[in-house]
Amino acid sequence: MNPLCIKANDLRWQPAEGYGMGAEEKVLNEGNDVAPRAILLKIPPGWRMEAHSHLKAELHYLIEGQYESQGKEFPVGTFCVIPKEVRHGAYSTKSGAVIFVTWCDLRQ
Repeated sequence: MNPLCIKANDLRWQPAEGYGMGAEEKVLNEGNDVAPRAILLKIPPGWRMEAHSHLKAELHYLIEGQYESQGKEFPVGTFCVIPKEVRHGAYSTKSGAVIFVTWCDLRQ
């Protein structure tokens, strides 16, 4: 099996379905035998998303900007691991943000 290497700077931002309000994404991997689904998510100032959950664990790392959730503000460098089926959010941002997001099955 060969390594999967993506040059994210060569990808174009496209509308991020399901994120609404001007959110855009760069799909790094659709999810396959080599790696799980992974995106760069760009959210604009004033963006908001209601609480939700997923069938897989979500891992995300904040690359630029900041966001708020459940009364807390999260700065650049924040890494979150959200287990599958755990309700999380609502989320909002005043400044906008770029977030690396991936979903996977975590084994315990």
